[in-house]
Amino acid sequence: MPKAIVLGGYGLIGAACMAAVTEAGYDVTGVGRNAKATARFPQYRWKHLDLTSLRTDQWAALLQDVDVVVNASGALQDGAHDSLCQIHVDVVRHLANAAAQTQTRVIQISAAGVSQEANTAFFRTKAEGDAILSNSQANHVILRPTLVLGRESYGGSALLRALAALPVIVPRVFQSSQIQTVALADVAHAVALSCDLKVPSGTIADITEPNAQNFDTLLLRTRTWLGVSPPIWRPTLPRWSLSLTARCADALSWLGWRAPLRSTSLAVLDTGITGDPLPWHALTNHTCHPLAETLESHPATAQDRTAARVYLALPLAIATLSLFWLLSGLIGLIQTPAATSVLTEAGTRPSFAAFAVIGGGIADIILGATILIRRHTRKAAIGMILLSGAYLLGAALLTPALYADPLGPMVKVLPGMTLAAFVAFLMDDR
Repeated sequence: MPKAIVLGGYGLIGAACMAAVTEAGYDVTGVGRNAKATARFPQYRWKHLDLTSLRTDQWAALLQDVDVVVNASGALQDGAHDSLCQIHVDVVRHLANAAAQTQTRVIQISAAGVSQEANTAFFRTKAEGDAILSNSQANHVILRPTLVLGRESYGGSALLRALAALPVIVPRVFQSSQIQTVALADVAHAVALSCDLKVPSGTIADITEPNAQNFDTLLLRTRTWLGVSPPIWRPTLPRWSLSLTARCADALSWLGWRAPLRSTSLAVLDTGITGDPLPWHALTNHTCHPLAETLESHPATAQDRTAARVYLALPLAIATLSLFWLLSGLIGLIQTPAATSVLTEAGTRPSFAAFAVIGGGIADIILGATILIRRHTRKAAIGMILLSGAYLLGAALLTPALYADPLGPMVKVLPGMTLAAFVAFLMDDR
């Protein structure tokens, strides 16, 4: 049985490629740095590697006796865990050199519209990686999909659904931008076809539906697909609001967040996402499904609507928790004498009261800051639940009168615990 390796096999496109290549008769192994893929896709073998750390000799060992390697790895923008030059350029250079030695076919998943003169580092580095592969001695095929839509959503497609599912309003954005989409199934099918040597080495083809629509049309069609009633208000968002959002998202990327509406996404959507479907059709006689058929192929469910709404609710919940705990800690430290007196008047020793107030304030600030760091968000949310429980227990033992306070300060802790539980439950990778 021929063997194949899929790089980034746990991602949206990578997972679909693994299924398609397996169906094409290959013994498939997934490669990625996320160990959770083993639990999510137990039917495949996995190698957990940091691709950016591998050199040509290590790649050659990895590709030994492998017939096809599908490169579905990638990143949108530089961030805490991502370097575009490393992922899109260095990895491809070492991969191409190794594949030339082992006679392994490389199927590169690139992107429609890449150019070394593009206005985003994403497109420029993707184009540089494509050029390295094209100029190498490796047997290769380069596929360039447009906006990928599938049963599952991630990144740009998840943001599209979230905007489409907003209650009452749908903002007008990128009204002049032309967008072509492609079904995830068509991308996976193109990869499976490319495994066959009948697709000649050196092929570079866009994978896309025949026609384009503007972004506003795409947004409204997605809303209809979700089964959400037509919007009542269609405000036009000013350019500065999008730029501000993108800058905030760029800053958060250095805390480990891969927010879809970063400056790269803004530039890409503003320019448009289009491709030429004719070369691929001429080569394979395959036509990708238009948007309407893509949406009809997997009707939306209640889970899709819920996920779309939660997508924007989750960052709002995290921001709310961070602000609440930071302010709680700062106010407690600023008003330490007043807070200490509440405990001492209830009979607590002054030294212990001061320790509880100052220690609690510091703990609140640490949790409020830590929840903003992606890899610590779930732990911080759990910490908030536990510390809130400790506050409730401490108040019951030391100042039970607070439970009868007309403003209900202790009762109001419970919604905060629930919000933290909401974040802890939903924090997960793909």
